[in-house]
Amino acid sequence: MISLTSSDPSQLDVDAVVVGVHVQGTSVVPVGADWLPAELTRQIAQDGARLGITGAVDEVRRLPGAGLRATTLVVTGLGEGPLDAGTPAGAELLRRASGAATRELSGLGSVALALPAADSDAVAAIAEGALLGAYVYDRYHVQDGPVGRIEVVTPLARDKAALSALARAEVLAAAVHGTRDLVNAAPNDLFPAAFADAAKAAVKASGAKSLKVTVLDEKALAAGGYGGLVGVGQGSVRPPRLVKVAYAPSRAKVHVALVGKGITFDSGGISIKPAAGMEAMKSDMAGAAAVLHTVLAAARLGLPVAVTGWLCLAENMPSGSAQRPSDVITIRGGKTVEVLNTDAEGRLVLADGLVAAVEEKPDLVVDIATLTGAQVVALGHRVSAVMGTDEARGELVDAAHGAGEQFWPMPLPADLRAGLKSKVADLANIGDRFGGMLTAGIFLQEFVGATPWAHLDVAGPAFNERTAFGYTPVGGTGVGVRTLLRLLEQRAS
Repeated sequence: MISLTSSDPSQLDVDAVVVGVHVQGTSVVPVGADWLPAELTRQIAQDGARLGITGAVDEVRRLPGAGLRATTLVVTGLGEGPLDAGTPAGAELLRRASGAATRELSGLGSVALALPAADSDAVAAIAEGALLGAYVYDRYHVQDGPVGRIEVVTPLARDKAALSALARAEVLAAAVHGTRDLVNAAPNDLFPAAFADAAKAAVKASGAKSLKVTVLDEKALAAGGYGGLVGVGQGSVRPPRLVKVAYAPSRAKVHVALVGKGITFDSGGISIKPAAGMEAMKSDMAGAAAVLHTVLAAARLGLPVAVTGWLCLAENMPSGSAQRPSDVITIRGGKTVEVLNTDAEGRLVLADGLVAAVEEKPDLVVDIATLTGAQVVALGHRVSAVMGTDEARGELVDAAHGAGEQFWPMPLPADLRAGLKSKVADLANIGDRFGGMLTAGIFLQEFVGATPWAHLDVAGPAFNERTAFGYTPVGGTGVGVRTLLRLLEQRAS
């Protein structure tokens, strides 16, 4: 539960009040906190170093709430000042500061965020960060729950724009949390048919008449010529699915198709992966999860944009029936692919999804996938890649910048296409080792024709195997949802 309040933070009946501090010279200074009792202000400024308060981004410290109605004062870092919440960088600082605080305060009943919230943009950033940070995945074991009640302190508590920003933040956070929940689910619970059932349940729960879900099972996929999904999924006892989630408002201005890779577990197939780190391969369906919840969020917000989500779901397992290196499969639409490595499976299921999406003649198609280890090598664990046609790629980068997610534009060099040549098929599913992320993008480019298209590789950022930071927990991060939703809103304007 989250709400806005214009009350004096020192008098709020909450468990903790959060204030932001930024670095000023060799000390730290509270930001926009004239209401703080003088003794607490002095303590932060003069004793900050001794108390471990540096003002660094993502830093959270607790102090006794002397002079406050709350028992605890929480100090969250805003980095080096001054803060300009009207810029994407400033908004992201507020997101991370509020998110780090609510993440660290799991288990508390109520928290007030007294961060600088003088306009609706700042309110939006604080609310988004707070809700994203207040995430706990407790499906399999008991732990402290998220903060029960969040109050954002702002003079705009009754302002229409601020209240609208708060409502959007709730929709956005629900979409990111839903994505995280799917990514964090164990693969014995989330297999292709179970994922398809979850999509149907989510659409039904939304109550939106403008949403429709269609599921193709393994028989329908074979009959429809979806050779990528059939080939990747044939090694598993749990067969593949293609789920179409369509949001079709009556006043739609444009049609955007979103295609998500949904490998519910990736063992590598016959080209099996090393055991070390394989447990993280339950996250190989993060793209499909992001697509599902982006479509649901668009419907909840009533955006005047038609959005069709394609969830390409399969489990990549080794068995006597699994596809083999040197098999040739036929993607929907007729192109043949020689499978040289069964661990390059994501591009095969995406190819089917892209062809199906393009058949409906959308104005733009975007795919999102945990596609290549080469993405992590090139950009690390926090920066995702964007490839595609020039205009679409730029549009996605702009959307990511505005949403506070890190996406970096990457090229699709024509010379790398030669590495995908096959002696027996239209193309091979792998090329040279170097530039592997770009080669994967070039492979996907073969299946979009002249349709404006962008490809998002989120292999590293989709699953955080390290320590939590800001509003980002360990495990599924929900990356891409904010960017895709911002893209749809831009198309709606």
